[in-house]
Amino acid sequence: MIELIPAIDIIGGQCVRLTKGDYAQKTVYRDSPAEVALEFERLGFKRLHVVDLDGAKSKHIVNEAALRAITEKTQLVVDFGGGIKTDEDIEKAFAAGAQMVTVGSIAVTQPDLFLGWLKKYGAERMILGADVRDGKISINGWKEDSTEDLLPFLRKYIDAGVRNVLCTEISKDGTLAGPAIDLYRRVMDAYPELHLIASGGVSCKEDIMALDEAGIPAVVFGKAIYEGRINLTELIAEFPKKD
Repeated sequence: MIELIPAIDIIGGQCVRLTKGDYAQKTVYRDSPAEVALEFERLGFKRLHVVDLDGAKSKHIVNEAALRAITEKTQLVVDFGGGIKTDEDIEKAFAAGAQMVTVGSIAVTQPDLFLGWLKKYGAERMILGADVRDGKISINGWKEDSTEDLLPFLRKYIDAGVRNVLCTEISKDGTLAGPAIDLYRRVMDAYPELHLIASGGVSCKEDIMALDEAGIPAVVFGKAIYEGRINLTELIAEFPKKD
């Protein structure tokens, strides 16, 4: 059964969504991310994916206070990403209540630092972010494309102990055009041991059902919630929460 992970993206302390990672295509949905998180918890969700979009752009954590408000108001298992570039950043994220962090850019630009964090904090607290555009890993808030190809990039970190990967197909993100199921299936075929979290393009309950049928372990979704395209009560009933 696929794991359901709603997402909250934050700019200026507000709950927002972008389209294809374009900061110029921003929609503000709610002023209080913590209240949104509380609503998710009341519905029965156990996990939450939080992204500090200001942090991703600024290359350091910015919305620490919003993260802390979420973790203080809820019992959700929160994974946090965006702007984690230094030891200080990752320590801030954990101190503010995140149980896991999602790290992508540093795994490309400073692999030794990422491997150090993996050893220090453990694989269960680290999620490798693999954001893909035209087959290459994108970094720094999706503003730059690296030369890293997805599958070899994953391989070297799986060999180092990574088991949690969040993979976003950037061309799908925020578009409500359906997820990149073929991409995720290729990843799972190559690395069936991964706890792969699919991200990008989910528009309806049927998209999540298709990911589940394809054997994808988990899915992050946000815009379809805020645009009213998914009835969360019905979704929870269709996919009972994992313990």
